[in-house]
Amino acid sequence: MALTIGLMRIGVVVAGCLASSAVLAAGDIGGATLGVAWALPFAGMLLSIALGPVLFPHLWELNYGKFAAFWAMLVLVPLVLFRGFDPTLGALLHTGLLDYVPFIILLFALFTIAGGILIMGNLHGTPATNTVLLAIGTVLASFVGTTGASIIMIRPVLRANDSRRHNVHVVVFFIFLVSNIGGSLTPLGDPPLFLGFLRGVSFFWTTTHLLPETAFAVAALLALFFALDSWLYRKEEGLPPLKDPTPDRAIKLYGKVNIALLGGVILAILMSAGWKPGIVFDVRGIQVELQNLVRDVILLALAGISLKLTPGPVRAGNEFSWGPIKEVAKLFAGIFVCMIPVLAMLQAGRDGAFASLVALVSNPDGSANTVAYFWLTGILSSFLDNAPTYLVFFQLAGGDPVQLMTTGALTLTAISAGAVFMGANSYIGNAPNFMVYAIAKDRKVAMPSFFGYMLWSGAILIPLFLLQTVIFFR
Repeated sequence: MALTIGLMRIGVVVAGCLASSAVLAAGDIGGATLGVAWALPFAGMLLSIALGPVLFPHLWELNYGKFAAFWAMLVLVPLVLFRGFDPTLGALLHTGLLDYVPFIILLFALFTIAGGILIMGNLHGTPATNTVLLAIGTVLASFVGTTGASIIMIRPVLRANDSRRHNVHVVVFFIFLVSNIGGSLTPLGDPPLFLGFLRGVSFFWTTTHLLPETAFAVAALLALFFALDSWLYRKEEGLPPLKDPTPDRAIKLYGKVNIALLGGVILAILMSAGWKPGIVFDVRGIQVELQNLVRDVILLALAGISLKLTPGPVRAGNEFSWGPIKEVAKLFAGIFVCMIPVLAMLQAGRDGAFASLVALVSNPDGSANTVAYFWLTGILSSFLDNAPTYLVFFQLAGGDPVQLMTTGALTLTAISAGAVFMGANSYIGNAPNFMVYAIAKDRKVAMPSFFGYMLWSGAILIPLFLLQTVIFFR
């Protein structure tokens, strides 16, 4: 009953906030006349993702798809009622065909191919070895994604340090570097950047414009890690050695064919960016370009080849399952639907319901406040999913990729860096974070609690981001 009353209240507020029910063109839902209440399902969706796994993990695990469907319906039903069927269908097709489907196909391909690469063997976790392993994982993240790099590297890192008394910091820095900051140099690295690529940001724009910020952050964190790890390593020297459950042995790489397949993924993305045959397919007014269709087909084919050629024991060694990608697909379906009215309102700029937010990220002379873009994108990405957060601020900055890559380059850099870097501030800021936490905890690493981890990130990352603000974004 309480839920029903709550939904009725939301419905009243939504109805009250609608300014017009005039007939609209297909795909045009009238962003300038939408009220703030239309953003409530988007907020509810993101809060569900942030709090569900923490507050009611079992219920969430069994019903996350239903949560996503619930919030999506709170958008679609009112849109049909107050904006009409054709505009709603047009907006849904635009989001699905141009954003969601290519996004999920890339994640599926990277998840499948990276899950077929297995590193076996064991090294001794000295400070130098650990630093090199973290550096390798950080570089790898921009080519196979933060999730893929985390899947490939976390178990070798844990095996290297399973005979050490102090190893929590190794996993914490792994999350900082491999699961987040390392994915900042290509659209393959982190979902927000691929969404930018789908919106028209050039593939190598990210590489060139985020390289200074990324190199600074990576160098600072690796140096700090080496110093901390060396100090903790020396503290153990006079103590009786612990039994090593995984004795040192030669490193072996399995599933090598997947390395070539990852190269195919990169080539497919570059092909879609460089090949413009001018052939488009009209799907109820939505223009789907041939090069993007070819790219998606190639990605699916590469994933299929990986499944065919990778031996079963290799995937078993990575504890590979389809659960994570199913969860991502269902949750992002809900996210993309809930974003439809939010992006429309942001596109309206100062004429829309988010005029106050536009003012917050603007200087008195009307220019973009890059510091505000960096920190607002980052703070929201710390607790909500960084991909939709990126899109919100991308749209808030005008949504024109040509302008943002040129005269607005510093603004887009701030948005990109905030979304990718600050996803490391909490366990729920980026999908690989909690996965790494769960794997490490299962391997008997005494991982910090949710707020304990934030003490680590607050003490290490926030000062780093403040320093980056002064150097790069003022």
